[in-house]
Amino acid sequence: PIGFSMAKLISGLEYSKRVLTEVGAGIAQTKEEHPDFKPCLAIVQVGDRSDSNVYIGAKLKKAAEIGAQGRLVKLPSSISQADLEKEIDSLNEDDAVDGIIVQLPLDCTNDIDADEVIDRIDRLKDVDGLTRENAGRLARGELASTVFPCTPHGCLYLVQQATGDPNYVSGKHVVVLGRSKIVGSPAAALFMWHQATTTICHSRTKNIEEHCRKADVLIVAIGKKNFVKGDWIKPGAVVIDCGINVEVNPEPGKKNKLFGDVDFDAAKEIAGYITPVPGGVGPMTVAMLIKNTFEQAIKRRFGERKLGEWKLSYLKPILVKPVPSDIAVSRSQPPKDIQLLAREIGIKKSELDLYGDKKAKVSLKVLDRLSHVKDGKYVVVAGITPTPLGEGKSTTTIGLVQAIGAHLKKNVFACVRQPSQGPTFGIKGGAAGGGYSQVIPMEEFNLHLTGDIHAITAANNLLAAAIDARMFHENTQKDDALFNRLCPANKQGVRQLSAVQKRRLGRLGINVVEDGNLLSEEERVRFARLNIDASTITWNRVMDTNDRFLRAIEIGLGPQEKGHTRKTQFDITVASEIMAILALTTSLEDMRDRLGKIVIGSDKSGQPVTADDIGITDALAVLMRDTVRPNLMQTLEGTPVFVHAGPFANIAHGQSSILADRLALKLVGPEGFVITEAGFGADIGMEKFFDIKCRYSRLQPHAVVLVATVRALKMHGGGPPVVAGAPLKHEYLEENLGLVEGGCDSNLRKQIENANKFGVPVVVCVNRFATDTTAEIELVVAKAKAHGARHAVVSEHWSDGGEGAIKLAEAVIDACNAKSNFRFLYPMEMPLDKKIETIAKEIYGADGIELSEVAQKKIETYTRQGFSALPICMAKTHLSLSSDPTKKGAPTGFTLPIRDVRASIGAGFIYPLVGEMTTMPGLNTRPCFYDITIDPLTEQIDGLF
Repeated sequence: PIGFSMAKLISGLEYSKRVLTEVGAGIAQTKEEHPDFKPCLAIVQVGDRSDSNVYIGAKLKKAAEIGAQGRLVKLPSSISQADLEKEIDSLNEDDAVDGIIVQLPLDCTNDIDADEVIDRIDRLKDVDGLTRENAGRLARGELASTVFPCTPHGCLYLVQQATGDPNYVSGKHVVVLGRSKIVGSPAAALFMWHQATTTICHSRTKNIEEHCRKADVLIVAIGKKNFVKGDWIKPGAVVIDCGINVEVNPEPGKKNKLFGDVDFDAAKEIAGYITPVPGGVGPMTVAMLIKNTFEQAIKRRFGERKLGEWKLSYLKPILVKPVPSDIAVSRSQPPKDIQLLAREIGIKKSELDLYGDKKAKVSLKVLDRLSHVKDGKYVVVAGITPTPLGEGKSTTTIGLVQAIGAHLKKNVFACVRQPSQGPTFGIKGGAAGGGYSQVIPMEEFNLHLTGDIHAITAANNLLAAAIDARMFHENTQKDDALFNRLCPANKQGVRQLSAVQKRRLGRLGINVVEDGNLLSEEERVRFARLNIDASTITWNRVMDTNDRFLRAIEIGLGPQEKGHTRKTQFDITVASEIMAILALTTSLEDMRDRLGKIVIGSDKSGQPVTADDIGITDALAVLMRDTVRPNLMQTLEGTPVFVHAGPFANIAHGQSSILADRLALKLVGPEGFVITEAGFGADIGMEKFFDIKCRYSRLQPHAVVLVATVRALKMHGGGPPVVAGAPLKHEYLEENLGLVEGGCDSNLRKQIENANKFGVPVVVCVNRFATDTTAEIELVVAKAKAHGARHAVVSEHWSDGGEGAIKLAEAVIDACNAKSNFRFLYPMEMPLDKKIETIAKEIYGADGIELSEVAQKKIETYTRQGFSALPICMAKTHLSLSSDPTKKGAPTGFTLPIRDVRASIGAGFIYPLVGEMTTMPGLNTRPCFYDITIDPLTEQIDGLF
């Protein structure tokens, strides 16, 4: 008791200090693990009311005192409803903001619906608890998922603390005077769901004093000075006065007086406990506001991650035997709306760019938002050396993630490559997986997707056009004319240099100036003339179609080109260095830097000429801006998939993007899994995944899945050639343990050894086909384990979906929990020829390498130009460990011929050409496009596979 004969004074100042001290301790403790953690409360104020300024100042001050952050968003009184709602939307999307309140009343000259404005606040950021959703949850008693309104919660806390009993109100009669949305109505609901019997009274309640006299706890928020008299109070009752009534002091300079809704002097003689005004409920409201902000910060930033679960709704396709065509299977399972999938895995609406309702791009801002989250387990799917028909790596990747997600209920992401239009309309078909393990809808997957490949085509060809145009202008203009046109004078006579031109000056060692007029004559010539040696140009035009007649072309044949012709070629778009850059980039800024480093050839003195020298870097970045964001799709069973970057694994490194993998690893969380695919056999795709992609991503894999089939093993064991489009020979359709054993002891053995060289556990997935016998399968499993695989598992995901890959999933999870001693095959400082030789000997089994005269000179040039400390991307046939596609198994006693060596400096690797490699596939006699059709009425596409 503090100076009263009966009622104990409930000090809101004292109890609010206790709450804030606890919150401050919680912030300090959280910062120990997350140093950047600082809960942020945004206060939106319209106008400049003096009383609002006082209240806001108190909130900001208390937040700062305990290590939280207050942000005042002060808006003009002339603001419109729409603009005010835009401000709320912006704060909703700002991940640094944990709580939002709108200071009431609004001081606005326009007619504003405050309820609509408040309801715009994200429920998780509604730290005032005033949105319709939070109010509805409170009214329904869904307390675990409700943000409690601050004043009612403060009232409950004061009763609990003053009486020393957290269950004090249980069974008591609580009377609430006032039915406002902010205090009265929510207070009645809050006390009721804490087991009180609650009565709400208001200005029209008859015999209101009789209701008050029955109250064990009386909450007064009716807005009238001294409304409740002393004789209205039950002896010993707890009285919580929420009223603030101002009596203006007529004397100048004197403070105004504050009164509550209760006649304090009379009530204190009868009540058992009572709050003063001021110093009662007011400080508690501020304390609860900051407490809510802290708690919502924890829930938003860490809560769901601690649970380690997505709220994912899985799809359940109906399995049909025999398995229909891939497109029929895809069409039989309607996909979820992509916004729903994104929400289920923790991607915000603001982080999603929709391309229809079945695919979307995901913002890289997710990486910043989830920077505190530990990565999940990282698994790469590779394979033995395949037949020309493919052994189902993509199908295995999708089946595995369906098993881990839909059946084992763990967070899992697939990261696969975007298919090229070339094979889709050529001989191979699409790359969405197959059977009941595929990405859906497959039409969206295989046709255009979100236009990334088209953007690469545009950027690549813009650079190609710029190269030839620059050579033409240099060859047809004198020095002064060339410089003046490159740096035209403005109206003031200043020759303003662009940013890319200033960078060229810096590389030339010329003093960087703003005005080109300040350059000397010699500096102008050095700056303006690239002097490209046409014979050294390695940059080709591209298109994403198999067109064999573009493998060698002559350009400049028009009369306006004045005889400046040269021979060049087209490549398929996915072989472009820009595709490799997309796959290896870590941000838009990094992409721009890499684009600028592209070496298109050398000048006549032997120095490299870059895209930045040509002045095109930023233009390329503009064309590629959207491509850096991975494309979100889903599997047949509703688990998420990132589709990003291109497939060309013999010329380029053949991986999905680093950005897709990094985003996925954050989204799945520390207990989740990311399954990414490497192109072709393990000797190509897996080696490049480790030695190129992992170097730049700095991600360490936990396991390798090595896909094998009885069909491929029979081929490597001495079976007849497998030819695309031709019927399989009887050896592949009937049991032949001898051929299987030969393949296991050669190619399977070697590829397992290759994976083990990198120190990562290996799981062999035997992708079962209908013609495989039990004896053949059992032989492969036994041999794989004998040759060093941690696990060897039979999987039937093509016919049974995720259910058919459960054993594979369990094996992968076990391998990920085993110790990994990941290491690279070679150090970066090793000379280029030695790195090439190391790959040839260690991975392919060659005795050594043979460098052509051209290759040797290229290595010397690249070493002299400072590019020797780059990884190697071997351009080799995927059909054999050697350079000869007809040599199956694990050939020995051969020398690897290196015909040429080229540089992808922007991508960040040197690629030797092993034997004859084509960068532009051709169409066969009967391409896939014969079977692709569309119904003009329903727009349904058929014929894709």
